[in-house]
Amino acid sequence: MDETEFWELVDATREAAEGDPEEQADLLVDRLLQLDPDMVLDFARHFEARYNRAYTWDLWGAAWVLLDGASDDAFDFFRCWLIGQGREVYEGAVHHPDSLADLLDDFDEELDGDGEELGYSADEAYEQLTGAVAPDLGIPPAPSEPEGTPVDFENDGALAERYPKLWERFRG
Repeated sequence: MDETEFWELVDATREAAEGDPEEQADLLVDRLLQLDPDMVLDFARHFEARYNRAYTWDLWGAAWVLLDGASDDAFDFFRCWLIGQGREVYEGAVHHPDSLADLLDDFDEELDGDGEELGYSADEAYEQLTGAVAPDLGIPPAPSEPEGTPVDFENDGALAERYPKLWERFRG
């Protein structure tokens, strides 16, 4: 599976789920079950690599503004959700987190921002196909600390300055 096929699966399931991350995860498992186990592992590698790449202080700060706070777990689930939003939103957010203010049409704090189930889709599909737990993916592990300069999440002024568009749209 190449990168284009990965994003096509993500996009197709998001559109079919009408943006509901839990429904998207279910649809993703269904689609992955139509592939062979090696393709499912390829999908998992693409997902995990993007998940690890999004482990940055800048993106965590953006998640903090969007979600009005984001614990370690909430940020993990946010990164899964971000991948589920597709290539354009994901790449835009990774390169310039404040651009999420322009990239997201609607954002419902109760529904959006939590893609925990998306993070398990490939593992679930692999297990259903093979009866075994997915093997190590053979990609570098995530860094122990987020990349970049730490953000003071408790300082509203600093957050508003660092994420002016997000702050104005979601907290202003």
